[in-house]
Amino acid sequence: MDKEVQWPSVDGGVPSEMHATAFAEFGGPEVLKDIVVPTPQPGRGEVLVKVAAVSVGRLLDLIARSGKHPYATFELPHILGADHAGTIAAVGEGVDNVVVGDHVAGFHVIFPVEDEYTRSGYGDLSPSVKIIGTHVPGADGEYVVVPAVNVRVVPEGIGPVMAASIIGVGPVAMNQFERAGGVGAGSNVIVQGATSGLGATTAMLAKHLGATVVVTSRHESKRERLRELGFEHVFDAIDEDFADRAREAFGGDGAHVVVDNLGAPLIWEHGFAALRPGGAMVSSGAFLGHVVPLNLQRAYTQGMRVIGVRTGTLGTVDRVWAEAERGYRTVVDATFPIENAPDAHRFVERAGNVGRVVMTRTH
Repeated sequence: MDKEVQWPSVDGGVPSEMHATAFAEFGGPEVLKDIVVPTPQPGRGEVLVKVAAVSVGRLLDLIARSGKHPYATFELPHILGADHAGTIAAVGEGVDNVVVGDHVAGFHVIFPVEDEYTRSGYGDLSPSVKIIGTHVPGADGEYVVVPAVNVRVVPEGIGPVMAASIIGVGPVAMNQFERAGGVGAGSNVIVQGATSGLGATTAMLAKHLGATVVVTSRHESKRERLRELGFEHVFDAIDEDFADRAREAFGGDGAHVVVDNLGAPLIWEHGFAALRPGGAMVSSGAFLGHVVPLNLQRAYTQGMRVIGVRTGTLGTVDRVWAEAERGYRTVVDATFPIENAPDAHRFVERAGNVGRVVMTRTH
């Protein structure tokens, strides 16, 4: 399924109409259809991106398409597609950070210009945020309009598939680490469920930043894949001796940060038991459960922290992009032509992937 994807040329101008993969009713992957719609035009402060690659996510794509998205309504037909990469095809008034022909990656969260959350550095928590592919048409079309502040020029040596894979959940992973107090050389990090798109990206970022990393998966085949990716400490988080094994991997110390985007009670409990005093439990998802046990006595006597991180920020976009220029990469499990979008959705639904799944478009 994987193949080299080229950056699209924009020499031929912008057509008045475009093809897009969309759904006109909620349901299974089979509701995704190719439609023809007017090509969007960038307004002031916006850019038009000719899309080469777009990632497939569980909440923003699969759950949205099923009609079970917890915080969004859709005007049908709707075009999904959040994290993407492509070539700048047109720019609106006031845009000076990119020019036509630049190869860019687009972050999916549109932040308000200014409110109390953005002023305090927590723009990701603002009730005014919008998500590309959720609140506005997404990148599953040939073209997508996004705010110019959301795109970053892609460094040499990174293609569209990798760019689309890093730009979405890379900033989330960086935000998790920063909200927890920072991760780097000398840090001990546990990433539970390290084979999902976000989990693999988070684990690879911790490794890149120099941390000692413990990664987990329930499945031996996925644990073997994690070992192939260079992780030395690979465990099953439900094992009764998990906390002891993690501490052994950390030289007798506990974890500074445990990233648990699963929400499974036993996995959460075992991760909490592996924390060092002052450590942080961080969650950016809970698709296996929403209620977990919490030992409050240990939390307050040892200064433990529980932190929810909704998404990334434009600041963490910048910082993870700087790490990409220094060699950071994530894991891409599979690519699918956008024409096979139902198959891509089914692949992610089966939860067999280790890393990101990306759809590609040839023009």
